[in-house]
Amino acid sequence: MRVLITGGAGFLGFHTANHLAARGIESVVYDIAPLVPADFPAGTIGVVGDVRHADALGRAFREYRPDAVIHAAAALPLCRPLEIRTTNVDGTRNVLQMAREHAIERVVVISSTAVYGVPKKHPLEETDPLVGVGPYGESKIEAEKACEAARAEGLCVPIIRPKTFIGTGRLGVFQILCDWVESGARIPLIGPGTNTYELLDVEDLCEAIYLCLSGDAARVNQTFNVGSGDLRPVREYVGELCAYAGTGSRVMATPAPLVIGVLRLLELLHLSPLYRWVYGTAHTDSWVSSDRARQVLGWAPRFSNSEALIRCYQWYLDHKAELAGATGVTHRVAWRQGALGLVKWVLTPRRRGR
Repeated sequence: MRVLITGGAGFLGFHTANHLAARGIESVVYDIAPLVPADFPAGTIGVVGDVRHADALGRAFREYRPDAVIHAAAALPLCRPLEIRTTNVDGTRNVLQMAREHAIERVVVISSTAVYGVPKKHPLEETDPLVGVGPYGESKIEAEKACEAARAEGLCVPIIRPKTFIGTGRLGVFQILCDWVESGARIPLIGPGTNTYELLDVEDLCEAIYLCLSGDAARVNQTFNVGSGDLRPVREYVGELCAYAGTGSRVMATPAPLVIGVLRLLELLHLSPLYRWVYGTAHTDSWVSSDRARQVLGWAPRFSNSEALIRCYQWYLDHKAELAGATGVTHRVAWRQGALGLVKWVLTPRRRGR
């Protein structure tokens, strides 16, 4: 079996390709960035292309003739609003159209729990209202509508809404966390950290993707939430990461309204990489019901929130030398900390001269 993975050169893509290879499935990675061969299984095909360009996408379909598609390409909230919309909405429509034209019967689409906005009830269920926050959340809702239309035309389109997924190789905002923990800085939570904010290990997400790819089409042709099921307070599992690191780093509570206001100002001044969806929801409860995925797919998570964070942190330590100097706006590179670097300096105990 051969699967085309859009956005496949990214964090989720390389994990997915490796996960599928272990099950004898070959991947064609279609991305605006070239793949790094060392990260991928032998035989992985890399194609540089943009999902917004239907002609280029169509050539990849014709040349490599995939049996199914995993659509993971997305522009993240740090990108410009127009880029977010054209990638997430127009790109999804192009992928679905190419699948129809080339008689591909299944497209597994990676959406986001950002479609729920700032939730008012928990657990979040797949039938809850969709209220996107900002261009990213709104684009994901519109992309899902395109998927629903394709379903109505006979295409099998399983949609996965994962919680924030992390693990080995995840950088971005989590690289900032790892850097602060390694430095022994205090880790300021937004608010007291007593809220329930569910995460997800990327390997557990990959298994959900595989089950949507391989399961009976009539059963999997629906939408699935997936989360770790670890519903402990944020301060508890971040504290476990700090304890594992052994650097003296520890969590600290903050007044949420004040911190959110400051981060909003820094964002508007382009002095912080943290965007509204990150800092505006980090102090709220956010967890999903994964019952549908468990019952329909037979899926179950293997890693807790703290285990996923620790796997992410240890990978960061093991590869830190390779990461120096590379920055960007994806999950696979570090983000420039901007004014947060000064905050880190203030919150790191002085050890000069010791």
